Order: sequence, then C-alpha cells, then structure tokens
Amino acid sequence: MLRHRVIPIVLLDGYSVLKTIKFDVRRNLGNPIVVARVYNSRNVDELILLDIDASKENRGIDLHTVNAVASECFMPLTVGGGIKTCADIARALEAGADKVSLNSVLFEKPAFAKEAVSVFGSQCIVASIDVKKGQVQKYELYSHSGRTINFSLEDALKFLIDSGVGEILLNNADLDGLMSGYDLGLINYVSSLMSIPLIVAGGAASPADCSKAIKAGASAVAAASIFHFTSITPQLCKEEMHKDDIPVRL
Repeated sequence: MLRHRVIPIVLLDGYSVLKTIKFDVRRNLGNPIVVARVYNSRNVDELILLDIDASKENRGIDLHTVNAVASECFMPLTVGGGIKTCADIARALEAGADKVSLNSVLFEKPAFAKEAVSVFGSQCIVASIDVKKGQVQKYELYSHSGRTINFSLEDALKFLIDSGVGEILLNNADLDGLMSGYDLGLINYVSSLMSIPLIVAGGAASPADCSKAIKAGASAVAAASIFHFTSITPQLCKEEMHKDDIPVRL
C-alpha cells in the first residue's frame, strides 16, 4: 500500500535557513543543522533542502552544509540548488543526499534530464517546477532566478515524464508563505496529467489542508511556513491524514 508522505522544505540562501513569501519577501531562520536536528526528532518522512540563490548566483549548493545536514538526518534527503551536471549530482550524493532536485537546468538543457536519469536512475531525480497564475495561460512556469521558461505547464509535465524523472515537485509561487491552503484545482489538474508521484508545495495552513491535497491527487505534501511559524508538526499532519483514511507512516 502506498503511504503518503509529509515533507518539510528547508530553504537556504547559501548557509542560512530562510522563508520566503511569494518567492520574494525573506525572513531569516538561522542554522540549517539545527533545523535538520529538530525535524529528525519529529518523525518526518523526508526532508528537502533547497538553495534558492545558487542558480541565480551561478554556484552550487554548499556541500559542507549538505554533509552536515545529512549527518543529522535519519530520513531520505533531497538536495537542490545550482545542480547543472552529472558531476554536480555525484558530489551531492557523495555529500549525503539521497535524491537531487533539478529546476531551471531542465529547461535550459533539455537533454540533461534523460542523461541524469540514465546515470543515476529515476528514483534519484526529482524535477521541481514553479508555477504562477498567468495572463495568457491559466498557469505559467515561473523562474525565481529571473530566467524565461518557454514551456507551457502541460508541455513541461509531458517533457519531464517522458524524460523518466522519478517525481515532480510542484511549487505554487502565488501561495508561497501565505498559509492560505493549497490550490486544490491545480493539484487535481496536474495529477490528472501524471503517472508518477506528485509532491505539492505552497499554501499549507493546517493538517486538514494536507489531507485535502492528497485527496485532490498529490502523492506527498511539502511545506515550510506551517512548520517554521506554527505549533503544527509533520506528525500532527499525518495523524489528521490517518483519520481521513489516508495511508501514512505513523
């Protein structure tokens, strides 16, 4: 039986943890090792560590930080930020990551997705896409590094699935940090186009929101603000999901 996951997201600006609102306003939250230590004690299913400035600043995620966080984690760790080559993936895995999250590079170098999958396997590659409500299309791909992505949401999903990636992490930039609930219509639509696991992020405000996202079609829920700024824990979210007859690891 497939167990649905609750996954905290830890954002970095190099060496410090931060939280954004709509990928813009930033609030510094301190040391990633301390944050990882807390999550490790809270029965989380996985942890996602993303350096959101790495690609924009043309550098990779700090591998010493990855190694330090991995040493505190007894759960799968996904790492992303500035990963552009198979050598970068290898270094992230050697530093302790179990999976890597790829974002802008997938659209800048379309052949790279298949190359990464062929070398490391589908289970290792998470494709991350950020979306916003658009003027022409209902949803458009968004790049917080400032680059233009000339793919529609539908074309991007087809391209990534055909490339063999193992999972897709869907971030709703409009709802980032607002704690106003997931966009269930978006989740339902995207999941209807997919045959691989869908992780959703952006908007979680309560454990009930996590259940609603899974019922809308998500395989896993990811969140940051709800865990950083409220007393709600991943365990509480899983207990709520369990009450709603959603299979989880308690």
